[in-house]
This record gives sequence, C-alpha cells and structure tokens, in this order.
Amino acid sequence: MEKVSGIGGFFFRSEDPKALAAWYEAHLGINPVPGDDDTPPWEQEAGATVFAPFEKVTEYFGNSEKPFMLNFRVRDLDAMIAQLEAAGIAVKRDPESYPNGRFAWLNDPEGNPIELWELA
Repeated sequence: MEKVSGIGGFFFRSEDPKALAAWYEAHLGINPVPGDDDTPPWEQEAGATVFAPFEKVTEYFGNSEKPFMLNFRVRDLDAMIAQLEAAGIAVKRDPESYPNGRFAWLNDPEGNPIELWELA
C-alpha cells in the first residue's frame, strides 16, 4: 500500500491571516508561507507525529468551538514556556511527566488551542 510520507501543510481559516502568521513566527519560530518560489517554507525537524481523531465532544482542546488543536514538539519545554510568558502569553503547564513526555497548553490570538510537547 502506498502511504503518505508526512504532513505537508496545515491550512485553516483566520480573521487576520497576516497578523496570525506573524504571531506564529515571533513566538513559535514558524516562518510564514514564502511569497516567491526561491524562499523555502518552514521545515520541521524529523520526529514523532501523532495523528489522532478525538471524540467530537472532547474537552481536551479547551474551547469546544474549535475543531482542532495544534501540537508542536519542543526541545526544552521550560525554556519555551519562559519565552512565551515573557511575551505576555498565558501558558498552562501540566504538572505531570508521562512516559511519552511533558506537556503545556496555550492559545494563539484567535483562540486556537496549541499543545507543546517535550518528548521523553
């Protein structure tokens, strides 16, 4: 069976796409979509990717009006949280450590839920 080799993009609606792209670049280091064919797009590091449909009524994402949650792998969760909090962004840290790692949650300026994952 032929399989996909990875996620090639994540596309979603936004009230202000340029401002939201700038927020992701400033706070999470994700380059915006290039405006020409010579500039490469953001490249993620190779690593685990979880593809997991959830029950429609899950509370795990926080805001029940949002149909998705972005999960980003991070090398140093404490450093990322400190960086975000220094920028005035509220972050909820999971006090537990799990066999698969540590987690924290925040929302982008449009309320989209984001989970940060430091692999164990």
